Amino acid sequence: MKRNLQGHYEVISTVGEKVKAFVPAPLPPQPPIDWTPELRSKFDQALLALGRLDSVSTLLPDASLFLYMYVRKEAVLSSMIEGTQSSISDLLMFELDQEPGVPVQDVQEVSSYVAALNHGLARLAEGFPLSLRLIREIHEVLLSKGRGSRKSPGEFRRSQNWIGGTRPGNAAYVPPPAEQVLACMGRLELFLHDQPEPTPVLLKAALFHVQFESIHPFLDGNGRLGRLMITLLLCDQKTLQKPMLYLSLYFNMHRQIYYELLNSIRLNGDWEAWLDFFADAVIVTANQALETARQLIALFREDAARISGLGRAGLSALQVHRALLEHPIATSGWLVEKTGITPATVNKCLSHLQHLGIVREHTAQKRNRIFSYVRYVEIINLGTELPGT
Repeated sequence: MKRNLQGHYEVISTVGEKVKAFVPAPLPPQPPIDWTPELRSKFDQALLALGRLDSVSTLLPDASLFLYMYVRKEAVLSSMIEGTQSSISDLLMFELDQEPGVPVQDVQEVSSYVAALNHGLARLAEGFPLSLRLIREIHEVLLSKGRGSRKSPGEFRRSQNWIGGTRPGNAAYVPPPAEQVLACMGRLELFLHDQPEPTPVLLKAALFHVQFESIHPFLDGNGRLGRLMITLLLCDQKTLQKPMLYLSLYFNMHRQIYYELLNSIRLNGDWEAWLDFFADAVIVTANQALETARQLIALFREDAARISGLGRAGLSALQVHRALLEHPIATSGWLVEKTGITPATVNKCLSHLQHLGIVREHTAQKRNRIFSYVRYVEIINLGTELPGT
């Protein structure tokens, strides 16, 4: 459905020129969403896909192991969209205090994304409401390290920003003036809490994301935080028990359409086109996550069976294998500390795992050698090799 401009423009003076800044109208959209049978069916499919994904946590031998790596995959992908060049392997090396293959600032930004998501989930688990205060807290963690650390972490912006272009005058989009940010975010918080009317959770997540990106309330990190909030909202509303849905890969693969839809909403109010896209993103991403979980379950079982075939040596090797499930790139020293097995035994186990093709050594050091659980890393890495910038 085509509507009128979804907000209004205000002429502002910034960086020595006058430009039109867009102030979005409060949610929900007016007139209301036109739920055609096709759109309704698409949203029903998306909810079914979320239900299947949510149930997979009961199939995993240890859901926390899957989430550990899947959260890191999302951190890499979300940061990739912003131009950060870091891989999952780089992040895992950084977490081991080893030298990553990219600038440390890049890996710090990805690591901060993981910390920000975990902070948000922990606060929700404490019973803290999804609110402007929590959003600012999460943002502070998100920008605690890396290039954005000097751009007012945890504070709504007090100056004008813009998207695209070298200055506001040639920008692709100019968000609301700084003095309007708090009011816009206040209205968005009311929408989160079902004011002026209740909104189904998946629809709420879709609408919230657009509004947050339109307000662009922070000087940096808006894109990453806006994507992170989709998952937090679904977890807060108990649609997902675990944070297993991340849309960054889909948004990155269709980034041109994504940006065009955001702009179309502001100019024409075509929310229905966005909702159709968003439902597709949920369906595809949930199914991909489900398939990844199934592949990992099969991999873990197959490799554990092969290791058991080693006989007595398999008992210790299974302990090393279990540790690698937790951190699939690890040093021999870390494995010794994690398993409590002697260095000599750990090294023998690693030799067995190398012979089976389960692990690969990445260094020629005699001490504290680095190993990776090859197939595990390959499965999780799928999609992160896309050009993100």
